Order: sequence, then structure tokens, then C-alpha cells
Amino acid sequence: MDDCKEFTKEKHAKYFLRCLNALPSSLVSLDSIRLSISFFAISGLDVLGRLDLLDKHREEYINWIYLFQILPNQDDESLERCGFRGSLAATLSLESHSPSHVGRSVNIGTVSSHPLDTSHITMTYAAINTLLILGDDLGRLQRKGILAGVKALQLENGSFAATLEGSESDVRFVYCACSICYILQDWSAINIETTTNYIINSISYDGAIGQDKNQEGHAGLTFCGIAALSLMGTLDSALNLKQKAKLVRWLVSRQQSGFQGRPNKLPVDTCYSFWVPATLKILGAHQFIDRKRNRQFVLDTQCNVVGGLSKWIDHSSDPLHSYLGLAGLSVCEDTDLVEMIHPALNVTMRAFNHWKKLTSEFI
Repeated sequence: MDDCKEFTKEKHAKYFLRCLNALPSSLVSLDSIRLSISFFAISGLDVLGRLDLLDKHREEYINWIYLFQILPNQDDESLERCGFRGSLAATLSLESHSPSHVGRSVNIGTVSSHPLDTSHITMTYAAINTLLILGDDLGRLQRKGILAGVKALQLENGSFAATLEGSESDVRFVYCACSICYILQDWSAINIETTTNYIINSISYDGAIGQDKNQEGHAGLTFCGIAALSLMGTLDSALNLKQKAKLVRWLVSRQQSGFQGRPNKLPVDTCYSFWVPATLKILGAHQFIDRKRNRQFVLDTQCNVVGGLSKWIDHSSDPLHSYLGLAGLSVCEDTDLVEMIHPALNVTMRAFNHWKKLTSEFI
């Protein structure tokens, strides 16, 4: 490994632009989650401080994202299907749906045209965060429908499914629901007590959070649970000092050079350079990270040919690991390379400050 590897910022920016404008052949099979790929690409540009590369077409990107929004019909029926889809593949019509009170001539979404064309909670999270990053005022969000869609996905045990058609239900989707309600500043769609209890009940014997009760602790799921508690404002009441200390110990033990997702999982993986340090930062314990070793690992995953970062050293770049690797540098406070990130919401502080300016308009 090269101890002084150069940070190829501009190559990474060009890589994100390519992923945003045309899916690489290796990602064509992911068209069904196109919106999440766009989230990683646009977030990547933002954390690099190169969102200016989208300035000429920023409004076009915003309008494009709104096309993924599923709207209720004129009688507000099927509100529980509302939110954002991941792809336009299941959409049989892209006709504008612009109520007169919106006062805009561009599309703000489409009425669902297929019985299986429903929102996905992760795509709704990705869409709202991306709009925030792009500087949108969120004025075209169908708030009533989005909140109804989130509420319809909560199960009796406090967890959330991803779609109405049924799916896994775990803390990943809990985090998405909490992020959505936090940004919209409306918690009416979530039973905070049962959600908090679900997260607590998902804590493994080792102090980390698993996919469900009695499941192995996992760094990515631990981030989702701790970030969700933080966003709900129940973190301090949910975990006592002993539980927090046990969790911090588990998280710090995940660092090798970069970070692993669980004990004995080798090799280390770029995405955990975000999941673990971000969780530690939320807990106020990020001072225990060996920033120098993590920085070296992340820089060693750079692709010097096409840009981007890979999951492992000497592998192919992909948008998820490219963004999360950079986000990991951010939460480790490598501010000479990247912009600062809000660890719980997973957006830059610039985007978070834009959100704060908006909050007074829809509280």
C-alpha cells in the first residue's frame, strides 16, 4: 500500500457524473433502484464540494426526481401507495399532474398506473434527501400521501416494511421512516414508542443491533438503529450508560485498517468506514477512531483509471461504496479532502443548513 496515495478528487467527480447521466453497463441490472443510484452520485458530488458541476441542469434533475413521486388520484384514494418509486419502468404513463395551487407547469409526479406500482420507503428517503441536496424547497412533495405511505408500512412490532406488497421488515426501513419524518417535521406517521422498543429489542448480546431480535449484531444495522433513535430524540432514554459503553467497545473493535461489519468478517469493507464512525460520532465517541489508518485504507480503494472507490482494494468502483467511502472520510473529519456530513441524516452540513432554513416554512 502507498502511504502517500494522492486523493483523485476530480476523477471521482467525473465518475459520479457518469453514473448520474448514464448507468455503466455493470449497473444496468440496478435500473429498478435508479433513484438510489442517483442519490449516491449526487451525494458524492456534494461531499466532494463539486455540486457546481450540476448547476446548469440542476432544475432538470429536480424535475426528473419528482417524476418518481406517486400521487393519489383526485379523490385522495390509495394514499397508502404514495411516496417515491425506484424506477419509471412500471409506469405506464408520465402525464403531468400539476394541481393549480402548486403554480408550476412541470411534473410533480404521476398517479400510479399499475397495481404493483407503489412506493418504496428507501426510494422515498433517497428522493427527499436528494432534493434537499439539490437545494429544492420541497414544495412539490405530496406530504399527506408520503406520510400516509410511511404510516401504512409500520408493523405492530414497531418495525417497517419496505413496500405494501410485503418485504423484509427491519431496522433499515425504520431508519428511512425516521429520516423522512424528521425532514418533514411531522411524526404523525410513526408510533415512536413502539419503534424505539423495536430497536431496543434488536440489540444483540454483544451490544450491537441486529436485523431482528436475537440476530447477530451488524455495523450497518447498528448505524440505522442508533441514527433512528437520535432522529426521534429517544437515544438517551433508550440506552443507559452501560449499554452505550458496550456498544462503543463493539464499534471500536471493528477497526482493522478500515472497518469490518461484524466480528471475524474479513476483509474490511469501504462502506463500513461510514457506518461505524458515523455511529460513534452520534454517540460522541468518534475520538477513539484511528483516522490515519482509515484514511489510508479508503484512499487505497480509489480507482485511478475511471475514478470512484471500490468495496475492497483492487476491485471495481461502484456508486454506493464510492459515496460511503467519502462519507466515511467526512465523519472522520478529514475536512482537507471532503465536506462535513451530518452523521444521522447522511447529508452534508451544507444541505442540512439548507433544510434548517426551510423548516420554518412547513412547521
